[in-house]
Amino acid sequence: MNTCKTIILVLCIVCFTLAMSGCYTVPITGRTTFNMVSQAEESQLGLQAYEQAKSQTPLLKDSVVSKRVATIGEKIAAVSHFPEWDWEFIVFDDPETPNAWCLPGGKVAVYSGLLPYAKTDAELATVMAHEISHAIARHGAERMSQEMAKAAGAAVVSEAVGPEYVEAAKVVYGVGSDLFVMLPYSRKHELEADRIGLIYMARAGYDPHEAVTFWENFSKAGEGEKPPEFLSTHPADENRVIQIKGLLPEAIEEYNKAMGIQSTNSITSTDSNSN
Repeated sequence: MNTCKTIILVLCIVCFTLAMSGCYTVPITGRTTFNMVSQAEESQLGLQAYEQAKSQTPLLKDSVVSKRVATIGEKIAAVSHFPEWDWEFIVFDDPETPNAWCLPGGKVAVYSGLLPYAKTDAELATVMAHEISHAIARHGAERMSQEMAKAAGAAVVSEAVGPEYVEAAKVVYGVGSDLFVMLPYSRKHELEADRIGLIYMARAGYDPHEAVTFWENFSKAGEGEKPPEFLSTHPADENRVIQIKGLLPEAIEEYNKAMGIQSTNSITSTDSNSN
């Protein structure tokens, strides 16, 4: 078989497998995912990574900040789809790292370098809810499953072409899989976590409008050149803000419910029925 045709065939098989294998349904979005890693395995890996991270980075010795982070996190966890997880919230003393993450099983870390960018509780909830959403949606397990499928596809290519083409085929296959299989899922994960995170923060009582404020301010503070969105695992900042603005009506509806505020649509409906 022609080498190029073989590679294209393998890419098609991998894409088909990822598209058709639905082992887990993501909350809120309803997307079905290709998943070869069990939740028990995923949680165990998360716990190991969590313990390793704690051994390598000192914790922030500020009880006020730690309590603030824990309070926000507990509110979000309580309205998530896995409130029964063994949730933990810590703050790392690393002012040079504006970041946060949530590992499978509910282990959440915020780096002190993020705090200057999240001036309000709602802005901090934006980031924490986003990271928690990655874990709830099992994006890590999905990525691992994709890597497993990718490795299997590479092995098939090695067997399908002549020995003189193996190394070249591996290179071509690697580029092809990264561009057309791996990275689009990564961007999809980020945008999906934005949507789920908006719902969670709203249900926890944090105004989703402040998500827009946070991402606008955070993007302005970024330094250095960024790759084009097509070759980036993260959505371009302007596109992220546009999507979040488009998701606000859904999130605001959840926020109004959480705060006991009657929505405009409900009021209109009630008025119409009374007439």
